[in-house]
Amino acid sequence: AICGHGCKYGECMGPNKCKCFPGFTGKTCNQDLNECGLKPRPCEHRCMNTHGSYKCYCLNGYMLMPDGTCASSRTCAMVNCQYGCEEVKGEVQCLCPSGGLQLGPNGRTCIDIDECSTGKAVCSYNRRCVNTFGSYYCKCQLGYELKYVRGHYDCVDVNECVTNTHRCSLHAECLNTDGSFKCKCKQGYRGSGFDCA
Repeated sequence: AICGHGCKYGECMGPNKCKCFPGFTGKTCNQDLNECGLKPRPCEHRCMNTHGSYKCYCLNGYMLMPDGTCASSRTCAMVNCQYGCEEVKGEVQCLCPSGGLQLGPNGRTCIDIDECSTGKAVCSYNRRCVNTFGSYYCKCQLGYELKYVRGHYDCVDVNECVTNTHRCSLHAECLNTDGSFKCKCKQGYRGSGFDCA
């Protein structure tokens, strides 16, 4: 089976027919499925969508149980956690619904970890890190675009000279470079390439 546009998070099952891995959707399985919007809802109280998955958390005063349900807890109500809590060896600990969040100094609210600035994020060559609340994703560097090439998605150089997205002077030549472009004044003209006289 050949899928001309590829199956980013899935496998090709027939001519241009993708079977998506759990948590993904779309014709080429390139979109994250928002499980929190599904009916029936996957979480009893609150739901946080994540890339390819989701996390459940409870309202204050409730404790997240191993099966994802929320149980009323007097001890949790007293601690006043932002995202519910768990009891470990008789001690109450507040929870954060994602590995990209950490407990704040007060031990009750969750604050975002900026994976891009802490170096925890792993983005391949020619991709840049974009921080999100509780996570991050990798985006093509400026001057590159995501394309399906030779069986997988890759960030490919945009030829600004062909797409006409350069700002060269009418009296200049556009020269494509990796991730960018240069402007060179034509013979008989002088200047920066953006302005030629």
